Amino acid sequence: MKLVHASDLHFGRPHLPVVAAALLRFIRETEPDAVVVSGDLTQRAKVVEFQAARAYLDQISPIPLVTTLGNHDVPVYRIFERLLSPYGNYRAHISSDLDTVTDVGGTRIVALSTAAPYTHVVNGRLSRAQRDFANLAFKDTPVGWNRLLTIHHHVIGPGDHESDAPLPDASEIIRSFHKWGLDLVLSGHLHRSFVKTSDEGLPAGAAPRAIPIVHAGTTTSSRGRGKELGRNSLNLIRVEDSEIQVSVYLYSGASDRFVPGPSYRYPRRLDL
Repeated sequence: MKLVHASDLHFGRPHLPVVAAALLRFIRETEPDAVVVSGDLTQRAKVVEFQAARAYLDQISPIPLVTTLGNHDVPVYRIFERLLSPYGNYRAHISSDLDTVTDVGGTRIVALSTAAPYTHVVNGRLSRAQRDFANLAFKDTPVGWNRLLTIHHHVIGPGDHESDAPLPDASEIIRSFHKWGLDLVLSGHLHRSFVKTSDEGLPAGAAPRAIPIVHAGTTTSSRGRGKELGRNSLNLIRVEDSEIQVSVYLYSGASDRFVPGPSYRYPRRLDL
């Protein structure tokens, strides 16, 4: 299984069309089995931004595409719209379902929306009902299939001086990752790429194994932060029989393409 993991496209003022075109070329050249975009498709959740995002995402077809919502995909500053119809534009232009299950070539990908327009607007939220949804989806996964989860917000920060607060109940959520038998978790939100493992978010000895938690930076906007200030990144992920390979690619303006950056390898779960 080969995946392209992008995030934080931010259609609107911060969006960079030149970099977005390079992302499409990267997808065509690498020919992944699926593309995952882990939230913040837009900057202000406006109709015109979602229309632009939809037209862009349609160009990824026929490659299977999985998306989820980010905090920027709800109308934060349009108060009445946020109260009465926070997901209306996303449902109209991207997906009628906020939480989804996608099966691709022996891999089940569950996408959960962590957007929380009424409470945790910035840091997000993952409800008990959503965790029950994921539990049922992974419980029914055929034996031997890969199990992937994508959410927008992070459960473990990068550990740098610009770290943001993780999802509420992050430790409990990480414990759920193990209950679900996940191979991999994909997220975004912090606008720089980094990889953590689930054991880093639990007390010593509490995790039966280490699940890679892979974060993508902002792939097509000018909002890179920290070590990726002013930069754009994506992840190319290969899930093999015995290991998971994560390769970060950074956009180079000089060559107008995404070029290889750091790479990581993790043993795959053995309880198949």
